[in-house]
Amino acid sequence: MDSDGTRDTRRTHANPVPRPAAPQDAGAVPAEAPAVPPRPTAPPTAVPPLPDGSAFLTWLRAPRPEAAPGVWRFGYRARAEQEPEEVPAVQLLGGALIAFLAGWLIWSLLFNGYLGGWWYLPLNVMVPDSWAPPNSFARVVLGYTWYAITALVIILVAGRLGRWGEVWRRYGPQAWTPNRAPVERPPAPEQDPAEFLYLRQAGADAAADRLAGEARSGLMRDVDHARIARAWQGVRSGRHTMATFTAAVVKDGAAACLHPSGERDLPARHARHDLVTGQVRLGTTADDPRNPYRYRGTGLALGPELLGTSLLAVGPAGSGKTGSLVRPLAESLCLHALAGRASVVVVGAAGAGLGPADAYDVVVRIAHPESVYDLDLYGGTTDPDEAAAILAEALAGDLADPHPGSDSRRSTTVLAQLLGPFRAVHGRFPSVPELRQLLDGAPGPLAALRKALTTTGHESLLRELDARERQMGHPGDVGAVLADRIALLDRPAFAGFFDTSGQTRPFSLKALDHPVRVRIDLPERGHADASRILARLVLAQFTASVAVRDDRSLFSCLLLDDATGVVTPEAVRAVQRLRSANAGVVLTLRTLDDVPRPLRGPLLGATGCRMAFAGLTPWDGQDFAEVWGKEWTEARDVTDRQIIAETPAGKALHVVRRVITGKAATARAVTVRQVERERWSASELAHGLPPGHAVLSLTTVKGEHAPPLLVDLRAGGRL
Repeated sequence: MDSDGTRDTRRTHANPVPRPAAPQDAGAVPAEAPAVPPRPTAPPTAVPPLPDGSAFLTWLRAPRPEAAPGVWRFGYRARAEQEPEEVPAVQLLGGALIAFLAGWLIWSLLFNGYLGGWWYLPLNVMVPDSWAPPNSFARVVLGYTWYAITALVIILVAGRLGRWGEVWRRYGPQAWTPNRAPVERPPAPEQDPAEFLYLRQAGADAAADRLAGEARSGLMRDVDHARIARAWQGVRSGRHTMATFTAAVVKDGAAACLHPSGERDLPARHARHDLVTGQVRLGTTADDPRNPYRYRGTGLALGPELLGTSLLAVGPAGSGKTGSLVRPLAESLCLHALAGRASVVVVGAAGAGLGPADAYDVVVRIAHPESVYDLDLYGGTTDPDEAAAILAEALAGDLADPHPGSDSRRSTTVLAQLLGPFRAVHGRFPSVPELRQLLDGAPGPLAALRKALTTTGHESLLRELDARERQMGHPGDVGAVLADRIALLDRPAFAGFFDTSGQTRPFSLKALDHPVRVRIDLPERGHADASRILARLVLAQFTASVAVRDDRSLFSCLLLDDATGVVTPEAVRAVQRLRSANAGVVLTLRTLDDVPRPLRGPLLGATGCRMAFAGLTPWDGQDFAEVWGKEWTEARDVTDRQIIAETPAGKALHVVRRVITGKAATARAVTVRQVERERWSASELAHGLPPGHAVLSLTTVKGEHAPPLLVDLRAGGRL
């Protein structure tokens, strides 16, 4: 198979960037995608079978009802929208006791003869003596029946008034023993997901039989199930034929339609995943009055339907952004990639803990001499104007004014004036040292380029160089700024990277057309400014690549562990366009002060999911409070008014009460009114979040919203 430039390494290529296997490149992403069933401990390329498939079948058959956005659906049980009013224990038990005593009193009055024969009068009216004479057997039976009916009525009335049923539920035997999971019977064959009914209904009985047998025997895992479902989508969309799919499944069973890497699972998992719903569990929604009742105590999970609106997370160092958010999401998207549903790019500092190298197909370790892969400086494009726009965003995007006519456009023009002529002459774009010389305006390189244009018959491009040389003499020329920025990449540490000579073919984000897993390690130590340029470069290449994909059913996501210096006006506009391209980004920041003030509001508005970690500063909290808005709530004002006694007896009673309770006699007045208050105030976000917690608001790609939720992230998603 021919290479597209994404397979070859900088020096000695060992492992190609995977492409989807044949019926892997499927159609629409399934609407449902798992918790983790038992998985192998051996390397994923050699998955050992379980003794039987009972554990997998239990996982597969688990209920996953529809739920509000962000709710962990695996085994979820829906809760009421509003919190039921719970009677205080003292009031409940006191009322139950009073009802019992009242019932006992009525019983005594009736059956001990205190009311004479009056209580027996209804029976005499309904059953005259002619039907059942006194002292007859029938009269005795009717008498005891009347006793039983009367006693039952007394018990029912007393029990209803005294809430005996609620007392039993709260303090009965079921409250003493731990909750036991109900024993579930196997579903009927026509409702069993392990029977692969969608295949049988389409006539692929042989494939369904093979898969059902492997599911029962323990040879199938959650990634296999999701991957085959994705491949079937390709058959339904017409990308592949039924015969090809059936032959592959009958031949290979659960190992059919493998990811090009040949892997069926990750080396290890650190979070709970559910590939049926596509979710990864991050934590548990706190049982807090500020959370809606239906969310309290439920699992909190994210999936592509939420990441498709992009996510912004802000919190100080050590608040858990990487370990509690980025790594679980990266792990989840890598599993989706193995199932053929997603492509993922994870960007962070070297050693940031973004997962082992074995969990990725491509690991680009910039400035590391042993890195197998390089990064294409121009994003794999051959269009000089597109390459200039991407590179200008990386080099000078953070200097741009957020208004039209900014330096970003001028930077694009300057780069295009050089990249176009250079490519016309050399058939490639300039390397970093060559581009630096051209931007510096060195006479030698510009003269050589001018001569080459004349020699090769590209005189029409000379006017580009003429315009560039005229601009060099102006004080406001951005070429000098671009030269200073590109000089940050023209360092010995990067000497072997960003090669354009044709001897190597660096990795390009054009490969996001395939379900590829990519990790890019940035050289933070000693190269902080260069790392910011590279992070902006990756973001610009990502947004440009996903917008022109042929198959947008493949979800693409960029995880940027530290977005400091990355948020630019063009980046904000690009993030707004990702939802329609079935793509999203996850950006983490230590503080919103790392974003220019004019861009903070647009950034919060461009991302559908927003997350504030514990330890947030009050001024950052103010921005979140504004974007989350206000809501109507019920305020209760309680006023205690002292009671003034007017009679001697009343005064004496008040004196005795004060001696006993230590308080004066008061009357309490309660006023209830509707007021509009912030969902979360800046002070609550800055000082009211416990360690290991965060407040998260969600929006799905369909427009469904979840209000800001207080979430406990401490080991909430662990296995």
